[in-house]
Amino acid sequence: MADRRLTPANGRVADLSLEGQVDAERFVTPEPARVAVPVADLWSSPEATARDRQLLWGETVEVYERRDGMAFVRAARDGYVGYVSETCLGPPQEATHIVGVPATHLYPEPNMKSLAMHRLSFGARLKIVAVSEKFYETEEGLHVPRPHLRAAIRPVEDPVSVAQLFFGVPYLWGGNSSNGIDCSGLVQAACLAAHIPCPGDSDMQEQTLGVPAEGPARRGDLFFWKGHVAIAVDGEVLIHANAHHMAVQYERIDDAIARIADQGDGPFTSHKRLFSL
Repeated sequence: MADRRLTPANGRVADLSLEGQVDAERFVTPEPARVAVPVADLWSSPEATARDRQLLWGETVEVYERRDGMAFVRAARDGYVGYVSETCLGPPQEATHIVGVPATHLYPEPNMKSLAMHRLSFGARLKIVAVSEKFYETEEGLHVPRPHLRAAIRPVEDPVSVAQLFFGVPYLWGGNSSNGIDCSGLVQAACLAAHIPCPGDSDMQEQTLGVPAEGPARRGDLFFWKGHVAIAVDGEVLIHANAHHMAVQYERIDDAIARIADQGDGPFTSHKRLFSL
């Protein structure tokens, strides 16, 4: 059975490439759009009762249907399918920079004393059209401090350093921002910043990321449990967004393995090493 999280079809519409494979009233070519709010919830259904993931400012989506104020979309970053409010979307835009710090603000003018209009999370994407001494100007005419951005084409060298930027961020089921994040959101933020393709949920990450590892952990290794993932900081400590601490926290690897087993969530299921590390 096709994974509904990765299958752009909802019975009414489906991607043109799926004709003959799924049932739908119409098979369509999607229209590109971008997320035009700081954080947009990606829902599993148009009723918006169960959040699957979140999308960040400037991220590209493919829109298959707009109906009753909701858009059926596929995220460009990982192919995740779901529904977002139409009010969250704007015209497509090619990003030149990404937010490379835990968070930043957008200002109406290049002045830190002006009233900030939006708070953007690490990973938000922006198109920069002008530069001044201390600020970049976006295509929308807003301004962001220059030290907070990095070129979109330039990957970070160490994905673990990205995960560490989120230390202390509150745990949020389905979260993908520095407002709140979950275990797979943390790993995805780290990997995508390093230009390592990464799906959105931990089960998919376990299936696709890295190779089986043996022996002591190395920085960047991934540890998986059913429904959970953590990333090693070194041979003894990992960092993960977890519901036990309700935050992104460091924990000794042996302690995490024992604690998770003791609370009834089972043993760790795999130890993986990212290809690039």
